[in-house]
Amino acid sequence: MGLKWDKLCGVTTDGAPAMTGERKGMASMVCVKVKESGGEAVRMHCIIHQEALCAKTVQLGDVMNTVVKTVNIIRARGLYHREFQAFLSDVDAEYGDVLYHSDVRWLSRGSLLQRFYSLRSEIDKFLKEKGRPLHKLSDPLWLADLAFLVDLTHHLNTLNKNLQGKEQLVSHLYAHMKAFCVKLRLFETQLRSFNAAHFPALSEIKSAFPKADLSAKKEKYASVITSLVTEFNQRFQDFSVIEKQIKLFSTPFLVDAEEVEESLQLELIEMQCDDSLKSQHQLLSLPDFYQSLDHAKFPLMRRHAKRMMSLFGSTYICEQTFSLLNQNKSRPRSRMTDSHLCEVLRVSTTKLSPDIPAILQSKGQHHCSH
Repeated sequence: MGLKWDKLCGVTTDGAPAMTGERKGMASMVCVKVKESGGEAVRMHCIIHQEALCAKTVQLGDVMNTVVKTVNIIRARGLYHREFQAFLSDVDAEYGDVLYHSDVRWLSRGSLLQRFYSLRSEIDKFLKEKGRPLHKLSDPLWLADLAFLVDLTHHLNTLNKNLQGKEQLVSHLYAHMKAFCVKLRLFETQLRSFNAAHFPALSEIKSAFPKADLSAKKEKYASVITSLVTEFNQRFQDFSVIEKQIKLFSTPFLVDAEEVEESLQLELIEMQCDDSLKSQHQLLSLPDFYQSLDHAKFPLMRRHAKRMMSLFGSTYICEQTFSLLNQNKSRPRSRMTDSHLCEVLRVSTTKLSPDIPAILQSKGQHHCSH
């Protein structure tokens, strides 16, 4: 393709040994090639993948297995499933059905747990009518575990959705991760005193069973949060390597000039002493701010910003492209060729707006339609 190796700023892969191996991993070999060409590439792990791996460390398997087994009992038989849907309709339940769980799709776990928790009373009544009661639905200790898992997966799903948001630069992704780790430490402290302020489902169970000794669960829940904090700290060490570079990019007016690379120090001081640039930084987005900087006065700061902006979350773009692909290449449009589809996707995904008047003026002769 004729691409220059020294222009490569970052390599993001999954955790497979073939990708992350220290010597023969693809990411390591690419970084070596970039360095030989006079450049420097940042090596990072897929953030969404890492967050999902961290979430799987939550050890409440008994709860999850019971929920999945119960849902399978209801949905595996067509008659049971139809009767359950009719039952939910008769009792005017909040939802009309329960959801399946998929290990491949992490967000489905949170949706399944939330739906199961909301319909727990209806599920209990239905199973009793069918002669297959689930006694755990009457056990306050098990219900507390279920509620805790519902709340925790909700927090994890919120983080997951934030990481998949639109126009997420590396500074935004890092901010989401830091904020979540701080939240986890707050949860850990509060749960040790059994304060469930940020766990609404668990608070509901506490209120519903005031005589049950649910406080005995506080150490268990706190230890789950502790293990989650440890896992996040271990898996997101990639960010610590470029933390100073991210801060320089996102908050250049709060960075000590002595802590940045010597080649950037003078330009940074010039920028920090310019009050008009401070105002622009507060009013404009980061890409627009750095684009507005004078080319001749801040060439190295602009170059640093370009490197940081090349590290962005691509999940939204990929999902958007797949959705547009499915919409355009449908059965009624079966004659669409691959080249035509490529052109349609390029037009539908770009943010550029054509300057129609300028295009018309550039034409030597206009052809009027007949």
